This record gives sequence, structure tokens and C-alpha cells, in this order.
Amino acid sequence: MGKRIAGGFAVAVLAVAALLAGGICLAAILLLISCIAYRELCRATGVSADGRAPGLLEGVGYGGIALYYLLLWQYGSGLGPVTGEKMALFLFMLLIGELMLMMAVYVLTFPRYRSEQVTAAFFCMIYGPVMLSFIYLTESLQYGAYIVWMIFISSWVCDTCAYFTGVTCGKHRMAPVLSPKKSVEGAIGGVAGSALAGVLFSFFLVENVIPDQGVTWAFAVIGGIGAVISQIGDLAASAIKRNHDIKDYGTCIPGHGGIMDRFDSVIFTAPVIYFMARLLIGA
Repeated sequence: MGKRIAGGFAVAVLAVAALLAGGICLAAILLLISCIAYRELCRATGVSADGRAPGLLEGVGYGGIALYYLLLWQYGSGLGPVTGEKMALFLFMLLIGELMLMMAVYVLTFPRYRSEQVTAAFFCMIYGPVMLSFIYLTESLQYGAYIVWMIFISSWVCDTCAYFTGVTCGKHRMAPVLSPKKSVEGAIGGVAGSALAGVLFSFFLVENVIPDQGVTWAFAVIGGIGAVISQIGDLAASAIKRNHDIKDYGTCIPGHGGIMDRFDSVIFTAPVIYFMARLLIGA
């Protein structure tokens, strides 16, 4: 328990520091976390030829991740030529090009890799790095310096509230085969707690920043929906571990496991909160 608390505190401090710094610091930290998450997923799903050492197929993924974050950073900073609709086009071209390059590796090194390894490599890139990048995209929005906190509030507040609600009054199992300890009551408590945290966060801080616009209701909705999505993300990461018979994705966070073990819910909430912020707040 001591290691878990210390590990959780260290991750929280890193997250707060990255969000306060923003800009290139946030992009660089997300790039590092994304590469670790990609490595963990590749090992879990058997992308590497021997299951341990990074191979050519996995290496192509690292190159794509680096280029993807470079494009995002220059878009968010406004220092490069790619802006607006062109950015969407460039990112789309990058992802399609990445898939084609992975297929080229598959063909040119045949029969070193199996088709399911290629599929898994591309999935690992989208699931971890691309979805995590929405933290940076959210921070780049108008009022994004405030909205981005909801990604972590809706994930980690939900996790905490769900745990204590489940321990005190959980009776009905939510996913008995996949995660026997999670309860319906805990899930409801997590959603309620996250929505309340969104209300408090907006009422005491954001309402004073966004003029002529009552946004507390929007933050309550964002917190509630984000909490629902975060629990799906948690279960999705657990399902992958069950499919591949592993306990943790890694060991880099004491008491928690790997990056994927700690950021599994954040991965799902980041893109959802980005889109909800665009729709509900007009950020």
C-alpha cells in the first residue's frame, strides 16, 4: 500500500507539473509517456518477434509516434506551416502512411511477422499514443488550460469515489468475470463524485475565467460522462490483460504497474472530453 500511495503521488505531481507547464513541456512528457505505453501494449499483444526485444515493426511505430507529436506541437504552438484543416489532412495522411509502412515491413520481412502482429502494432499506436495526444489538443483549446484538468478529474476522482462507494455499499457486481471487485454501486458513486467535482471546479474557478457564459452545467455533464467513459477505459485495459494472461503492463510506477495500468481511464476520457468541450463550451 505504501508503494501504491507513493507511486500515485509521484504520478499526480508529474501530471500537475506537466499541465501547469503546458506547451512544448506537456507535448514532450506526453511523447515520452506515449512511447512507454506503446512499448507496454506491444509487449502485451505480442507485436515484438520474441515478445521482448523491440523489432522493426515496433520501431516503425515509434517513428510514427514521434512525427505525430511533432505535428501536434507545431500546430498547437502556431510555429509551423500546418494549421486548421491542413492539420487534419496531415494527421490523416500520417496514420494511413503508418499503416502502409507497417504492411511494407510485413511483406518485405515475410514470414517474420504474422498479420495479427501488424494489426496489433497499428492498434497499439492508436489506442495509446494517439488517444493520449488529446490531452495536448484539449490544452490547446480556448480556455483549454482549465478544461484539460477535467480529463484527470473525471478519471481519478471517479476511480477514488467508485472505490470507496464500492467498499462501503457495493453489492451488485458490474463485470463479475472481467473485474469481480467492481460494483454497480461503485460505478454510480464514481459518476456522481466526478460530476460533483466538475461542478465545484467550475463554480469556484472556471466561472470567473469564462465571461458571460454559465458553464458549470457543462462541467457537470463533462464530469459525469467522462466518469462513465473512464470506467469503460479501465475495463478495456483489464480485458486486454486477461486475454494475454498478464497481471500488469509494466513496472515503471511502483504499486501500480506500468503507464497503461495508471492511465487506462485517462486514455479514454481525453478524446471524449476534447469533443465535449468543443460541443458544449465552444472552446
